[in-house]
Amino acid sequence: MILVVAGIFALFRRQILWGVVLIIVGLLVGPGGVSIFS
Repeated sequence: MILVVAGIFALFRRQILWGVVLIIVGLLVGPGGVSIFS
């Protein structure tokens, strides 16, 4: 969840690509660091 929040802040700072990457990684990892695919 922290990665998603960091990604949103990156978007506001005009770091679009980095923000999108952080959000995607944060969603893939999921809460507690457990992958949604496991």
